[in-house]
Amino acid sequence: MANVTFKGNAITLLGNEVKVGDKAPNFTVLANDLSEVTLNDTKGQVRLITSVPSLDTGVCDAETRRFNEEANSLGNVKILTVSVDLPFAQKRWCAASGIENVQTLSDHRDLSFGEAYGVAIQELRLLARAVFVVDSNDTVTYVEYVSEATNHPNYEAAIEAAKAAK
Repeated sequence: MANVTFKGNAITLLGNEVKVGDKAPNFTVLANDLSEVTLNDTKGQVRLITSVPSLDTGVCDAETRRFNEEANSLGNVKILTVSVDLPFAQKRWCAASGIENVQTLSDHRDLSFGEAYGVAIQELRLLARAVFVVDSNDTVTYVEYVSEATNHPNYEAAIEAAKAAK
């Protein structure tokens, strides 16, 4: 598993670490209207998937805003941000933040995404910060497990990987 810390403290990540070249694991999360969403719902598209501890924190807020701003330069890439925030809180946050190009998804119910992608933090029941790019054939083409969950990801590398994915 990836070695990740949260505020400098070692944490335990549950699930399976995803690597470049892997078939992207499926998952079931909730949209802001409580409908179920799976990876298969975006089949045939390039996906840039981020996991964040909570949209109500400074780094997660800034990260989601950044990917929302970059969306137009990414063309037909679907951007998904997954956290364990409740769908109602995600909907409120998106409305207040003007987020229109990123789909926020909640993994609060059963940590399906967190365990499938190896980002569920056992000690906190939050998701670690990570970025995954999945191509239109469901192959993982980029992975970043951010080593300190309170740090920003490498935006430029993720954006370039999303642009390069087919």
